[in-house]
Amino acid sequence: DAGSSVEEMEFNWDEYLEDTGATAAPHGSFKHVDTSLQNGFAPGMKLEVAVKSDQNTYWVATIITTCGQLLLLRYDGYGEDRKADFWCDIMTADLHPIGWCEQNKKILKVPEGLKDKIPDQEEFLQRELKGACSAPANLLEGLHRGKNPLDLIAPGSRLELQNVRDSLEAWIVNVVENVGGRLKLRYEGLEDSDRFDQWIFYLDPFLHQVGWAAQHGYSLQPPSAIRSLKSEADWQEILKKVKEEEEESSVPTDLFKDKPVIGVHSFSEGMKLEAVDPMAPFVISPATVLKVYNEKYFMIEIDDLRPERTTSQSYICHVNSAGIFPVQWSLKNGLHLSPPPGYPGQDFDWADYLKQCGAEAAPQSCFPSLTSDHGFKENMKLEAVNPVDPEEVCIATVTKLKDSYLWLQLEGSKKPVPDCIVSVESMNIFPVGWCETNGYQLRPPRKAIVNKQKKIAVVQPEKQILSSRTVHDGLKNQELNSSDSVVINGKYCCPKIYFNHRCFSGPYLNKGRIAELPQSVGPGNCVLVLKEVLTLLINAAYKPSRVLRELQLDEEAAWHGHGETLKAKYKGKSYRATVEVVRTADRVADFCRKTCIKLECCPNLFGPQMVLDKCSENCSVLTKTKYTHYYGKRKNKRIGRPPGGHSNLEVAMKKPNKRRKRRKHFFVHKKKRSSTSVDNTPAGSPQGSGGEEEDDQDESELSHSLAQDRDKRKRKLRTFSFSDDENKPPSPKDIKMEVAEKLQLDSNPLEWSVADVVRFLKSTDCAPLARIFLDQEIDGQALLLLTLPTVQECMDLKLGPAIKLCHHIERVKLAFYQQFAN
Repeated sequence: DAGSSVEEMEFNWDEYLEDTGATAAPHGSFKHVDTSLQNGFAPGMKLEVAVKSDQNTYWVATIITTCGQLLLLRYDGYGEDRKADFWCDIMTADLHPIGWCEQNKKILKVPEGLKDKIPDQEEFLQRELKGACSAPANLLEGLHRGKNPLDLIAPGSRLELQNVRDSLEAWIVNVVENVGGRLKLRYEGLEDSDRFDQWIFYLDPFLHQVGWAAQHGYSLQPPSAIRSLKSEADWQEILKKVKEEEEESSVPTDLFKDKPVIGVHSFSEGMKLEAVDPMAPFVISPATVLKVYNEKYFMIEIDDLRPERTTSQSYICHVNSAGIFPVQWSLKNGLHLSPPPGYPGQDFDWADYLKQCGAEAAPQSCFPSLTSDHGFKENMKLEAVNPVDPEEVCIATVTKLKDSYLWLQLEGSKKPVPDCIVSVESMNIFPVGWCETNGYQLRPPRKAIVNKQKKIAVVQPEKQILSSRTVHDGLKNQELNSSDSVVINGKYCCPKIYFNHRCFSGPYLNKGRIAELPQSVGPGNCVLVLKEVLTLLINAAYKPSRVLRELQLDEEAAWHGHGETLKAKYKGKSYRATVEVVRTADRVADFCRKTCIKLECCPNLFGPQMVLDKCSENCSVLTKTKYTHYYGKRKNKRIGRPPGGHSNLEVAMKKPNKRRKRRKHFFVHKKKRSSTSVDNTPAGSPQGSGGEEEDDQDESELSHSLAQDRDKRKRKLRTFSFSDDENKPPSPKDIKMEVAEKLQLDSNPLEWSVADVVRFLKSTDCAPLARIFLDQEIDGQALLLLTLPTVQECMDLKLGPAIKLCHHIERVKLAFYQQFAN
């Protein structure tokens, strides 16, 4: 293939974050994205649902959580018991608003599982439905059924857009494109020209449904920038046509119910302030309130003292507009205030300037209070719109933080731009992965990251360990199982995941660090949200590497999800493992619960359900020991190789001292769990985490020291003599030893069974230890991975016997490298 040698350039966020050592801004910090994913249903709403066991009868159910066109429901009568919760698809399930059964003469009947709990159906329904909120009928029936309200803003839909540059006028715009709520809009009458197109998020306060201007007394006319392109008669004809087609192209009015409410301002004309021009948000400048229109809107102009200026930088604001600050705000925050063009000298002084202009500063009370509680931190990565070219969404890095404002460095833009100043509530910033999820091109960095299949040298040279990327690429073309079929148009489908800080955190997770986690993550793409949740848990552990090992994919287990590489750092070492996460919303709740149980914490510690007052698992009243007995499984100190292949937990060492050779990456086996015994260690303690203190010593150094020991005690030539026939496995061929202790192997130790390893040990002076190897199922591959620290900790051996045992292991390793490693 002519192009086979050319590597395809593809940006990958995971690799980029790893290469830059940065973290992604938390999904929960982007409120507008969170709002855009809501489907009109809300937890607590009630509806009437067909009973599965008897499709001719219905019962009242309450919405527990929502996820795209999926609802998690619970029949009324189960109270806080979540065991009977079930998912249903709005498009296919038999769902109706409260009162539908009565209107259509259908039967409301208590399901079988609830008959004992509800002796009097009429009394129960009267009590349950008093003051209840029914799910909206229009979302359960008709054209809007099952649709995310956002999807109703289709290309061709019409809206009204206020003119933010001239005055309080509005004009009709057509939706050209809808990218996850970010709309490309074209002025009505300019169908053939994209010159004046604008990109605006649908929740922008200046965007409204058709008819808004007339209702609020504003004039409906084209902005001055395009008015000269057509005659007045043409514009009136266009307006007439729009009114005739209003019903066909309109969007539901309730789509804008989540828009920020514009409050009353207290600015007066002539007041001075500091401001950022939204069209060029790179500097903070002195500005003036040029005009007050009404109690909601006023116009700001960036000050310009040049007598020859012909244009002005002015725009409409409201009380919550971003980028307006009181006088001296820059000085108090150690920021540079750019003097007005034409200002004499470079040292700008507000007191002199106000005196010069004969103006007063806008009082602090005019400005909204700023908050620093937003989740953003310096060096975090996100995706952001390029203000110079709104078509571009670029990788952005937070370079500075002040109150509610971020300074963003954009990477990959066609033309380099200075750091942009944006509000943390800006609708032009998005979480990592937003572009990919919505099928929009993200501008990659100039030095693109190349996706390659990674091959890592391990003890098994003839076996390739798959990287998570290889697994991911394999999944792209894999058919979904029937149980995986609930994917919503490839868009966001994971419900919000709550961290229930009051729940029991178990022996692995640090209670203090759990308390510092955000209240929730998501909603969003299942894989991205769950990856962020697991990363937060790993970082909140006493020993992050141990939690990573507990979470890593069991290779012998059935593959049901999506492999993601997660990282952990502990005591200066970096650990990596492939962890399986689910891809569809209907499996998220079960995944979270099982992960909690795996980590021996309360099953409600995190998941799509928020624990308000009392946990349904009653975890607060259980003693720690009883709690671990109830949920936990003792993790025996086993170092045997799990059936089915290598662990995928990789340990990357610190950069070595220049005098020492670079250490190789190596893999550590996941411990085999015992399901028969329980852990009586007091839960919540950082103990009991087993042996993840991997080898800190170079294998070559250990081999050298053991070789010196070997030279001191030369032994006679030996051959194996096996009398142990336990399990009667095939034994390796005779192993000859030369007088100089050099071991000659006639079979590859990678192929040795557990019994082969036992036979070898019984031929040495470590024969009493053979029973441990048999109990822990250590085969040839596991044998070659053993090191002195691992042997000491996992076998509970003192230093002397451990060194003696490692002496023999090193002999096998040396022979393996000399005879078979090629």
